[in-house]
Formats: sequence, structure tokens, C-alpha cells
Amino acid sequence: MWTWNNLWHWAGHPLSWPGFVGMLVGAVVILLLALLVVMYSIYWQRKFIGWMQWRIGPNRVGPWGLFQTVADVLKLLVKEDVIPANVDRTLFLLAPIFAFVPAFLVLSIIPFSAHHVFTANIGIGALFYVAISAITIHGVMLGGWSSNNKWALIGGMRSAAQMLSYEVPLGMSIVGVVLMAGTLNLNGIIAAQMHTVWYVIPQILGFIVFVIAGTAEMNRTPFDLPDAESELVGGYHVEYSGFRFAFFMLTEYVYLLAMGGLMATLFFGGWAGPFLPGWLWFAIKIFIFFTFQFWLQATLPRIRQDQMMSFSWKLLLPLALANLVITAVVKVLV
Repeated sequence: MWTWNNLWHWAGHPLSWPGFVGMLVGAVVILLLALLVVMYSIYWQRKFIGWMQWRIGPNRVGPWGLFQTVADVLKLLVKEDVIPANVDRTLFLLAPIFAFVPAFLVLSIIPFSAHHVFTANIGIGALFYVAISAITIHGVMLGGWSSNNKWALIGGMRSAAQMLSYEVPLGMSIVGVVLMAGTLNLNGIIAAQMHTVWYVIPQILGFIVFVIAGTAEMNRTPFDLPDAESELVGGYHVEYSGFRFAFFMLTEYVYLLAMGGLMATLFFGGWAGPFLPGWLWFAIKIFIFFTFQFWLQATLPRIRQDQMMSFSWKLLLPLALANLVITAVVKVLV
């Protein structure tokens, strides 16, 4: 648990070389894990949607097409990095970094296992996630504005409006879980569910709000308006190419991993489960979340911008408030 005494202790005892090396190794391991999950989540997305549409999906590069995404990533990384002449060069180059770094940072507090190997066990984990993930919008907005392209600007503005609108009900759905568990610590929330039912049952309304708002936060179907190809030719990253474009794509899928991990932690007991190792339970729960998102992508059409905004402020926000009030009343009475 973070306290002023801990801060004072850290100020008086600077970080040692072994501690720094340990943090560096942890960051590298989490980065490699994220890259591996992103590559094969894209592979599973293409296979799963292919089967739903009565197609085969990737099946040429490697056995069962397992190396298709690896080949696509390598091709993207060696492509020419084109920078248009009339862009704001500094902001154009920094935008993908501003978008990706927060996505990577939120992974640092996700409890992938009971021992928090390679991740930080901080007392305000839930608050940390909400605060850091909100920074990504700056990268998206800067990418859209600095591109000097009307489609990119509209995509950036759409993304800003969407993230601001759905961040509020998302945070409120998390507060309901925090009230029940009595802690902001993600491992503490998992421990609280080990002594009772998973919070998806008493917090079913909060869970529904969380899934919908989380889908909108990640710009996934049916809320993929910021990069709508049929309207905006790609949206805020339309002028990007090569590895900078890859950074924006990597951000989207890393957030898919982070949101799945947060959902498993808050509502499905995290790594807790019988018979199997904790990390395997966590992976299964994230895999189900991935598959659900890909199913939405193959099934639902994109909604209109006005419908998206109205849905957040007129329906999702009142539901999140109602869940918060009900949770607080039950907490006091029971």
C-alpha cells in the first residue's frame, strides 16, 4: 500500500542497480509478452472472422498459417516511412509514441499471476489504469491534427469525443467493484472475490456498462468511428505508414489485452480458479474476452456518431450511476 512513509523511504534510499536491472528485465518481458499476444490475437481474429464468414483465413505462411501475422509485421516494419510535406513534423513524429506508451504502462499493474511476477503491485491499481489510459487520447488527437488532413482531423476529434464520453461510465463501473472490495489494489480485488462469488454476479449491471464502455474506449466495432474506412479512409492515422502506423495498430491491440486483463481482474476473479495454474486461468479469461470482441466485429454494423454520443450520455451514464447508488446502499445495509 502506498503511503507518505513509503515515499519518504524511497526518497532517502535511491534506486539501486539490482533494483533497476530487475525493473528493466520486467519491462522487457512484459513488452515481449504483449508483442506475442498481439501477433497471435490478430491471427485468431482473422481465423475466427473467416470461419464466421465461411472462409478459411490465413493458411499459407507456416503450419496452419501461424506465421502469417509475423510476416505481415515484418513487412510493415521494413516499409518506407513516408512523412508528408505539410505536416507538423515534430507532433507528427511524437503522436504514435504518446499513443503507445500509456497502453504499455497500464500492463505494468495487471496481475497476470498470484505472485505479480514482472508487474507492480500498487495500492491504487484501478485508479492508475483509468488515469494512465486517458493519456492515449493526446496521441490520437495529435496524430489527427498534425497530419494536416481533414479526414485525419475528423478521426482525431471523433476519438476525443468518444473517449471522453465513455471514460465516465467506465470509471463508474470500476468504482462499484472498488466499493464492494473495499480497495483499489487489483490483487486485493481478486482476494475479495476468493471469499465470495465473482463480482460479475452482484455487479452484473456494472459489468454490462464496463464491457460496452470498454469496447468504445478501444474503438472496437460497433464504436470504430475514429478510423472508419468507409467514411474517413482510415481516420486519424491515414497519413501514417511503416512502423509509425504499426505503433497505432499495436496500441489498439495492447489495449485489448489490458482491457481483457482488467475485466478478468474486476469481475471474474483474475487468476483465481480450480485445478489449473493461476496464469492459465487468467489467459483463458482474456482469450474469451478477445473472442467476444472479434465476434462483435463480425456481427454488428458501425453506429452513427450522434447515436454513439447519445447512447453514452443518455443511457450508459444513468445506468452507471444507478449501479453505483445500488452498490453503495447495499454496502451500507448489508
